[in-house]
Amino acid sequence: MIYLTLGEGIKQGVPLYSGLYDNKPPLLYLTAAAAGNVFWFRAILAFWSLATIILFWHLAKKLFPPLSGASPKMKLQQIATAIFALLTTIPLLEGNMANAENFLIGPVMAAFLILFNKKLTFKKIFLAGLLFSVAALFKIPAVFDLPVIIVFWVITGLVKKEDFKKIAKNTAALGLGFILPILLTFIWFKFQGAFKEYLIAAFLQNLGYLSSWKGQEIKQGPFLVKNAAFLIRAGVVFLGSAIVFLLRKKLSRQFIFLTVWLLFTLFAVTLSERPYPHYLIQSLAPVSLLLAVLFTQKTYEQSLVIIPLLIFFVVPIYYKFWIYPTASYYTRFSQFATKKINKEEYFAKFSPSTNRNYKIADFLQISSRPDDKVFVWSPDSPVIYALSRRLPPIKYVAEYHINDFSSKNETALALSQNPAKFIIITPEAPAFPEITPLLRQKYILINNIEGADVWSLLRTYRE
Repeated sequence: MIYLTLGEGIKQGVPLYSGLYDNKPPLLYLTAAAAGNVFWFRAILAFWSLATIILFWHLAKKLFPPLSGASPKMKLQQIATAIFALLTTIPLLEGNMANAENFLIGPVMAAFLILFNKKLTFKKIFLAGLLFSVAALFKIPAVFDLPVIIVFWVITGLVKKEDFKKIAKNTAALGLGFILPILLTFIWFKFQGAFKEYLIAAFLQNLGYLSSWKGQEIKQGPFLVKNAAFLIRAGVVFLGSAIVFLLRKKLSRQFIFLTVWLLFTLFAVTLSERPYPHYLIQSLAPVSLLLAVLFTQKTYEQSLVIIPLLIFFVVPIYYKFWIYPTASYYTRFSQFATKKINKEEYFAKFSPSTNRNYKIADFLQISSRPDDKVFVWSPDSPVIYALSRRLPPIKYVAEYHINDFSSKNETALALSQNPAKFIIITPEAPAFPEITPLLRQKYILINNIEGADVWSLLRTYRE
């Protein structure tokens, strides 16, 4: 809903980052703007997921070329694709949600498909770099997919001086392709007058986001204390890659590539140490292929794949990743589709506040113009903004944005200087006493929608 809110802002001409804030690069918001609402956003995701699954199928065939007939390798491709298709689309890992990870894995696999051509040219490598850049412009952690191919080149091809020159040349072409689109976005936001805000929000501020869930004693500690977990994970990636390098003559190219790919994506997955299941989607391609090797091949590598797979399965356990129910998601829909429950009952099964949020959005659409500003103080504020297609008079659209990157005092001051037509405060919202003087002076309570107070700006203060 945050993405849809920023997408609405784009359509209304509000500049990203300086006018409306979130901490991701622009492609996700542009996709949301093209969608316009939840239905089309999910429809775009459905077609994107189908294209991604097709790309995965072709990558599986590229890595494990099928032999004649129904060979074991063809079975490997089928099993890998079935696992990948299932895990990237069901609620267990939020595969049904339009998150950045669902979009970035497609360009990454397209890049690897190009890079595994037998005859690599500058144009092909440059194009692969562009695709890695597209992935990173959905979400920055996609950048950790790029060094996978470089490490793979080093492990499998670094034998003599000429190999080093070739790898360096290919890396330069790849890097050029990667940097160019990002550089163009910098130029674009420079001309939009939002370069500083873009750089901070989409790139630099993510460093703070990575540590925002750590305790104050860790945040304020010395460098090694603050970054111990980060350095340990980086050490695991380095050590794992080094072991693969030392054993490279005993390992297949496929095993080397998949292991290195998994190590780097797990590093990206655990960057923030946050327990969101959709982060794991970035690792699902190598995991699906490794699982297929485990289920189909009868070689010593069938046993070896247990090691990288074990590392993968330890991650969600160690970081206590959340688990989203899957069976109930489809059972709920089945009940609605067969008219065993009505629309309100269906919505209520998602959250007790879902029906109320729709009612608030309906009220705002009826009672305000599209260019009127509203302010919602609620854990569900992005939901109400997106459903009503109304925007706040400040750049922050979510409660945690204000808590993490601003303050309640700053927000109250901004609202006083640029009043919203309506201020809505839901009962589950945290206390916001800083806004009380503003409400008493400039607003009147006109409605209560299932516990949510609706304050209207007095005519005296309207433009």
